[in-house]
Amino acid sequence: MRTFGLIGYPLSHSFSKKFFSEKFEKEQIANCKYELFPIEKADEMMGLINKNPSLCGLNVTIPHKLNVIPFLTEIDDAAKNIGAVNCISIDQSGNKPVLKGYNTDAYGFAESLKPLLEKHHQKALIFGDGGAAKAVKYVLEQLQIPFLVVVRNPVANAILYSAVTAEILDEYKILVNTTPLGMLPNLDSFPPIPYQFITDQHLAYDLVYNPEEPAFLIKAKAQGAKIKNGLEMLYLQAERSWYIWNT
Repeated sequence: MRTFGLIGYPLSHSFSKKFFSEKFEKEQIANCKYELFPIEKADEMMGLINKNPSLCGLNVTIPHKLNVIPFLTEIDDAAKNIGAVNCISIDQSGNKPVLKGYNTDAYGFAESLKPLLEKHHQKALIFGDGGAAKAVKYVLEQLQIPFLVVVRNPVANAILYSAVTAEILDEYKILVNTTPLGMLPNLDSFPPIPYQFITDQHLAYDLVYNPEEPAFLIKAKAQGAKIKNGLEMLYLQAERSWYIWNT
């Protein structure tokens, strides 16, 4: 029985377990199971692997996307550039487990964004500068789309929300929310920008997917913007994990 799973803490709800359990059943993939492994510290991962010789792959969520890196045998270029790992392939065929780290967030974001891009989508604003923003920055750099990071408190190489003007919104037509604003249960929260200056030339992308239309997307849509939530990105990165574990 090949075993796959998710590490993080806490793991109160998991898209991954539901996704893979349903995938195995629907596609009649035999001898595979997906489990949740709530571990408080990243170094517990090695004990987990040693106790589970059938473990072939792990997804990684908060708070371990950075902390697992020192335990990896190898890390792919995207994950190295982003500085975060959310997928690990595990080869236990030798004397010592070989662990390779990947970042499927970048793949999921890129593949869900690219079909939406039009010629006037030349520059992007990224709301938030946390872990989720790392993959977004990497993808925009790969696509050669210049971006500005927008934050609440002053940090280097970013502007404040109060600095987002009509002129900036006229220049930056891609808007990406990487913050948890608007996520359940905080349905009334959203990035504090002047939405009245958003037009039908804008593309608003929210990494939040629950609810389906967070307040940020509702407000952008009301101005005629094209909108996209993070659900397809989630499915794409899950499928990418499966591809990695089987190649």
